[in-house]
Parts: sequence; C-alpha cells; structure tokens
Amino acid sequence: MQEYRLEESPVVYYTSRKENAEWVLFIHAAFVNHNMFQPQIACFQDKYNLLMVDILGHGKSTRARKGDSIRKMSGWIRVPVQSLACFGGYDINNFDVKMQRENGASQMLMMLKAFFSVKWFARSNKKISAYTLQAQEAFYQMNLQFPKKSFRYLASLNSMVNTRQTGPRNYPLLIGCGRHDIPMELWAVEMWKKNEPECSVVVFEGAGHCVNMDTPDEFNAAMEEFWLHGNCKG
Repeated sequence: MQEYRLEESPVVYYTSRKENAEWVLFIHAAFVNHNMFQPQIACFQDKYNLLMVDILGHGKSTRARKGDSIRKMSGWIRVPVQSLACFGGYDINNFDVKMQRENGASQMLMMLKAFFSVKWFARSNKKISAYTLQAQEAFYQMNLQFPKKSFRYLASLNSMVNTRQTGPRNYPLLIGCGRHDIPMELWAVEMWKKNEPECSVVVFEGAGHCVNMDTPDEFNAAMEEFWLHGNCKG
C-alpha cells in the first residue's frame, strides 16, 4: 500500500492499484486505523483498486488545524458513490432519541476509562468491538495507538445525528452487523431496514462489531457479491 496525504487536509490515505479495476473505499471504525482491513487487502488487492483512509484523529491523520472536524471528512474524501455498505453503524438521519442518549452515556464511560488509562480503555473496548480472540488482540494493539486528544473529534458526532433527511438513493445499500454485537446495534440495523426496505441486510454469525476482522472470509465473500450484483443475502 502506498501512503499519501490528502491535499488541504490532515487526512492520510493508502492505495493499492490494479490496472483497469474498480475502486473500493474502506473507512475504519473508531479508535483504530486503516490496518483493521489487512484481511481485505490480502483478498482484494489483485482484483480491485483499494483506497483506505485514516479518519481524523486516527492513525497518521493527526496533523489537524483549528476548525478541522469529523463533519468535514465527507468533503475531504468525496467521490462519486456507486454503492454503500455499512456494518456496525446506524441510520444517522433516523436515530432514536432514547437510543442516542444511551449510546452517549456508554461513550462517556469509555472516555472516562481512557482518561485514566489507555490500556484500561483498550482492554474494555476490544471486548465490545470484536468477538474472536484474534480480532480482539488486533483491535487492542491498534487501539493503544489512539491519542487521547482525538476524543474531541469524535465528541462532535452527536451534533450530526438527526440533522438531515435521507434523500432517495440512486445506488445500492448494504447494512449489517455481527450476531454478537451489542443489542442496540442489532436493533439499529432492524430500524434502518424498516426505513429503507430496499436495502440488503446481512448479519454475520460468529462476529461482533468489527465483522471484517472476526469473520474475514464471510465478510469478503459478502462484499464481493454486493459489489458485483448490488445485493447480498444474509
């Protein structure tokens, strides 16, 4: 993977190129970095052009300036969207207020742990974020590199919830999570499906929050089916 810095931003990104192939963009989870997609690099680098970013405050994307925020990320990495797959996420424009409060309280507790000890925070976070021991250890090692100062960027995420309406999509949408993710996430996927019934849903058995790390073979197969056919049966 070749490393670059996106012009006029603090974002560092990585590419692996395959001539005459489609581009695939991977965006990692909070507290880790682009390396969470190592299983996907090994599987797809000979088939697709791969683009992976370290989101603001993560990995090497830490040279932020005053006014930089997560909200700006979509502008920094904006490209024509042909499809979207989201795992372990939720419909940011239709998020239940009660669930948002509960999620915020959980985040505050985790941040408190990080304030006292990054290792304590990472040990707790790995059990929430991954299900298999191998994936937990990989997540833990990346989480240890997360700088405390970057919490200020993630804190702004709540201000982006339920501020816009979801417009009609002219591209396929795939959503899902792991069977062993937190109950709130399973419920969030169910609600998203109700709001956008045309989307495809897949729930990965034997996986937690970071499904691509827990069950890489199943994840890779599901993604390739989605990219090729615009749907995925889960």
